[in-house]
Amino acid sequence: MLKKERYNRFIDYFTEHLPAAETELHYTNEFELLVAVILSAQCTDKRVNMVTPHLFAAYPTADAMAEATHEDIFPYIRSISYPNNKSRHLDKMSKMLVNDFGGKVPADVDDLQKLQGVGRKTANVVASVLYNIPTMPVDTHVFRVSERVGLTQNAKNPLQSEKQLVKHFPKDKLNIAHHWLILHGRYVCLARSPKCEECGITDICKYFEKQKSFVNK
Repeated sequence: MLKKERYNRFIDYFTEHLPAAETELHYTNEFELLVAVILSAQCTDKRVNMVTPHLFAAYPTADAMAEATHEDIFPYIRSISYPNNKSRHLDKMSKMLVNDFGGKVPADVDDLQKLQGVGRKTANVVASVLYNIPTMPVDTHVFRVSERVGLTQNAKNPLQSEKQLVKHFPKDKLNIAHHWLILHGRYVCLARSPKCEECGITDICKYFEKQKSFVNK
């Protein structure tokens, strides 16, 4: 199967079966999304969504959080992964957001990455979700699923995976394709025990083809 055919089949399937894919993080404004995405690094969206209502009630804006210390923030996020580091990130990020960006979350990916706790993946997520800028954030789900299915080939790191996906997905499909890959990885194409029997794209999946060949030997 040609790579273009594989991508087209992937797009056709998810356009039909998951036409409104979006982030599962809960937020009501730009600042809340930025905070939630920072907290979601190596942590589930479900856990983040359990923590953020109390955090946002205490610090509803960048200005409010900028007045706090990381010691103030820590108790609100102690139940998520790496709370010490993330409380420091939020402390410094909010102060920089107020001092350098007037409290407004920047749309530019490079500007976003200047903020504490914001790497390339986080910046791409924020730019995509908030400002509809065509990007392909690559987390563990995106990296795993795209390689298994055959959308990427021999990608050694998230950046290599991102470049291949950006090259082959139509620009107007990049943002929703990111969510398709994440949700498929989160609920079907699991890391340890993928639910191939529930998957609707096994006909284009290199992983499934390899497993089937192994069983038939």
